[in-house]
Parts: sequence; structure tokens; C-alpha cells
Amino acid sequence: MSCKAGRPFDSIESAHEFVVLLAETVREAKRDVEADVQRESGSQFPRRLDALRTALYSMERLELHMNKSRRILNDLRSLRRLLFEERTAKPNSIPDAKTETLLPTSPSSPPPEMSPSTDMLSYSADRPQ
Repeated sequence: MSCKAGRPFDSIESAHEFVVLLAETVREAKRDVEADVQRESGSQFPRRLDALRTALYSMERLELHMNKSRRILNDLRSLRRLLFEERTAKPNSIPDAKTETLLPTSPSSPPPEMSPSTDMLSYSADRPQ
């Protein structure tokens, strides 16, 4: 059996794109059925209204499943990138925890978060009541 490149679902990305498109289509169809339910709400045909409501319920469930599938495929894509080290750009804007703890501080002055001017306990004790 030969593999053809570019077939649908050959990759997680192509499956993700398909699920996104399917979710959009389901959402549009659901809007149409909602409009039909509104239009038929005063109708003399209660069975038709019941059928439309059943279809709407099924479409809501399908929309939920499509959204869950999209998130699962996105998670799988992220895991594959992590496992196979496909992420090439590393963020430089996030400070490293090691560099934060190794910053020089003066032993004679307390750290800024502990200074009396910002310490809430000393502020409330000095304040007249």
C-alpha cells in the first residue's frame, strides 16, 4: 500500500483543520435550526416543532463534541512538539528562577517587600485609630 502525501488526516494538523471546519459548519446549521424552531413555535404542527427541537439538541451535542475534539487534537499537537522537540523558538522574556534568586542584596537593608513603608502590619500599628 502506497502512502500519498497531502491526504486528509495524514497529520494532526490536517485533522485539526478538518475538525475546526466541521465545528463551524455545525454551528451555522445549528443557527438555522434555531431560527426554524423560533419560526415554528407558534405553529399548529407540534410534531414538527418536537422534531426541530430534537435536531437542535443533537446539534448542540455535536458542537460540544467537535469543540472537545479540537482541544484534544490541539493537546496532541502540543505534546508531539514537546516530545520531538519541534519547538525551536525559546521565550527570552521570561526570567529564569536561578537569576532571580542570585541577585545581589545588601545585608544592611531589608528587601523592598519587607520595608516598613510598605509593610501593612507596621503601617496599621503606627496609624492612630
